[in-house]
Amino acid sequence: MTTGTTSETSAATPLFDLQGLVAAVRRRRFLWCSMALLGLLVGAAVAVVLPPPPAAVTQVLVAHREDQPNDTGTLIRTDVALLATTRIAGSALKSLGSPDKPEDFMRDYRGTGLTNNLLQIDVTGDSEADAVARAKALADAFVADHVRRMQGSAKAEADALITQRDRMREELARVNESIGNRPPQSDPRDAANVETLYARRAELNSRIADFDQRAAQARTGTPGVVAGTQIVDAPRVVRHSVPKAAVTNAGIGLALGLFLGLALAAVATLVADRPVLRRDIAAHLGASVIAELPGRPGSVWRRRRTRTARSRLTTTLARTVRGSTEPVSLLELGCARSTGVIALDLAGALAADEPVVVVDGLADQRLAGRRPRPGDPVVISGDSADARSDHTHRLGVGSVAPGTAWTDLQYLGTRTVLVVRAGRGSAAWLHTVARQLADQHIPVIGVVLVDPDPRDRTDGTLWDGLHTALRGRSEPPAPRNGTSRRRTERQPAWAAQVPENDQEAR
Repeated sequence: MTTGTTSETSAATPLFDLQGLVAAVRRRRFLWCSMALLGLLVGAAVAVVLPPPPAAVTQVLVAHREDQPNDTGTLIRTDVALLATTRIAGSALKSLGSPDKPEDFMRDYRGTGLTNNLLQIDVTGDSEADAVARAKALADAFVADHVRRMQGSAKAEADALITQRDRMREELARVNESIGNRPPQSDPRDAANVETLYARRAELNSRIADFDQRAAQARTGTPGVVAGTQIVDAPRVVRHSVPKAAVTNAGIGLALGLFLGLALAAVATLVADRPVLRRDIAAHLGASVIAELPGRPGSVWRRRRTRTARSRLTTTLARTVRGSTEPVSLLELGCARSTGVIALDLAGALAADEPVVVVDGLADQRLAGRRPRPGDPVVISGDSADARSDHTHRLGVGSVAPGTAWTDLQYLGTRTVLVVRAGRGSAAWLHTVARQLADQHIPVIGVVLVDPDPRDRTDGTLWDGLHTALRGRSEPPAPRNGTSRRRTERQPAWAAQVPENDQEAR
């Protein structure tokens, strides 16, 4: 036999249990629902308590000399960047007569390029009139600056062209002078030089005419840019709707709160490592889940289902405990109240056959201190348990929560049923409970799962642990050789020792 079982077991165990994570997060719905509701309320409150400042908007049509049909928006992006400069802000503040700094004023407005030639300016102010005045001053300052830059560019281009034309005219005058100084009867050998001078004069006349035309075009192009750059949408106040803003902010807050709540629930689940599924709880405790009990009832239908589940649970436990010759205990983990109710119901069902006494071993003595009702079983505290007669069937009730006196559990019962609330104990503590009960030689008949996940479809039966499942033998068989020695039971699969290396075990 080899140790291949170890590798198979590790391969079958996933590194990340998505199903368990989803179930645990779903059980923490109070957390993420509360975070979502908090985000919803905060978003709505922000819209009501902190309304946006008064705002105004205007639109400016910007004409460019370099406009092309295939422009990708580079020119309008340049205009947006120029709008957010201290020169434009300072000019607008100067026209308003405001003592504010341009750097501070730049935080109160922004420009947006709607198309290649349409610029939108959004401005905030102390009041609606102030916002409209600021928007008008900004639009006028931008238009004036744009026109001034276009005119300066056209003038500079025209001056450069005129300078080139004047230089050509000076050269043309020198060529004409050279031609005029030639004698009427010249040497035929100088005919080539004369032809060169005439060709040069013709070229210079053509270039001078071209420079004149281009300079005229540069001058005539500026009026079109000046006339095309204008305010097409007068500054107006942007109306703010409180209900619309509240709904929008509430939706955003709801989404953010829900996301944050789910993230916190997932992180808390991974950090706490508290099993929720039947299969995980049974695997950690080394005992099968024999019954379930729903959580707190809400509606009438759920109360009816809870009563039916309690009756079925009492019947199941009564069949198990009735045939036992050893005292049985109910040990709770995270559900002391439910365990007490189960113990009283079970004792009432067993009282029809023989006298039953409930031994209260809980820390708060909630069963022994309660006021008995007619027909309730006898309840005594754990301190006076030894004073009862041995002919009375005892049903112990205790706890395996942190702080438990493990050595006292054997006085409550030599066999036990664990009543565990899903998601209450960590995986490490479930291992501790199983190890401590094994050290006290208290076999676990089964696990009663309280408040299970309603969408859990996993199997809580340990198919490799016949010694713990109710479908197996709950007690060792009677000896056949007439002696009082019991037959040695097979070692549980979950407690078997496995070699830690991959060497072959012979």
